[in-house]
Formats: sequence, C-alpha cells, structure tokens
Amino acid sequence: MSSGFVETGLSSEALNIHRALASLQEELEAIDYYHQRVDLSDDASLKAILAHNRDDEMEHAAMLLEWLRRTMPEFDVQMKKFLFTTSNPTDLADGSGSPAAYGSGLGLGNLK
Repeated sequence: MSSGFVETGLSSEALNIHRALASLQEELEAIDYYHQRVDLSDDASLKAILAHNRDDEMEHAAMLLEWLRRTMPEFDVQMKKFLFTTSNPTDLADGSGSPAAYGSGLGLGNLK
C-alpha cells in the first residue's frame, strides 16, 4: 500500500497514525460523494442504497476516530472538549473554559 510518500525513518507508531489519518480522509471523501449522489438521485430505491452506503462510510470514519482517540492523547483531549456538548464550538476554542481542564495548551485565549 503506497501512502504517497516515502515511509522510511518514521516510527511504527507514526506510520500507523498516518495510515489511520489517510484512511479517515478517504472515508470522509466517500461520505461526501455518496451524500451528493443521494441528494441528486431521483430514484427512491437507488437513493436508499446510496444512503446506506454513505452511512457505512460514516461507521468506518467513526471507528477510525475512536482508534485515533485511543492512540493519540491530544486527540482524546480535543474530542472530550468539543464532541457531544451543547456549547458553541467557537466558545470552547476561544478559551471560555479553563485551559488546564483540557490538557495542554498555551492558555492564551482569543488572540483576535
């Protein structure tokens, strides 16, 4: 499997993370393609099949995100900060919470 670059010199961990991120990118692209096809299809049975296929790609993407969360502590921190909350994501990013509560960060707040 070629990833588009020479993999020599990278640790096994870095290679695995790269593989997961590349696969996630591919899954997200597939979700987009299927979603567009669902939107454009005028045949109900084809639309249902394409939606099913799109949702399968979402499952694959979610599995990869979970692997990344478990493998990369920084990803875990960010996912816990932003996912499954009712807060506006930009409020969380702007330092509305304590930086220490979210792990590493400079704690500089909004630099706009």
